[in-house]
Amino acid sequence: MKSEIPVDTGVSRRLATLLAPTPKGAAIGRRIARQQLTAWRIDSLAEEPFHSALLIIGELAANASTHGRVPGRRFELALALTVDPHVLRIEVSDCRGDRHPVLPAVCAPNSPSGRGLTLIDALADRWGSDARHPGAKTVWAELDLPAPRAV
Repeated sequence: MKSEIPVDTGVSRRLATLLAPTPKGAAIGRRIARQQLTAWRIDSLAEEPFHSALLIIGELAANASTHGRVPGRRFELALALTVDPHVLRIEVSDCRGDRHPVLPAVCAPNSPSGRGLTLIDALADRWGSDARHPGAKTVWAELDLPAPRAV
C-alpha cells in the first residue's frame, strides 16, 4: 500500500511515502508523519511547531485524497528537515495538476468545508504549489523551527 524512502544526508533528512488517495490513506499519512516528526525530535523543540505541522499535514493529505484523487493513482507525502536554517518542509503531490489550490477570500461560517487552506495559511511560515511532471502538482508548506537546544 505504501513505500517509504528515508534519506539521511547528515545535513538534511527526508522521508517520502506513497499513499492511496482515500480517507484511510490520508490517515496513514498522518500517522507516518507523526512517527517521523517524533523520531526527528520535532516534538521536543517546541509544542507549537509540532502540532502546527500535524495540522498542516492532515489538511494537505485530506485535500489530496479529496480534490487530487485520480483513480488508480497514489499521492505522495514528503517531509524534509534542514538544519541550517532549521526548517520543516511538508510536500503533498497528487496527479491533479489542473487543480492548484486557491486561498478563499472569505470562508462561509456555516460551510462544512473550505477552511483547510486558510488554516495552512495561518500556521505555515510559507506555502504554495508547484507544477510537477505533466499532469501533477506539489502543494508545500514550510515551518521555521527553533534551533535544537544543546544537551
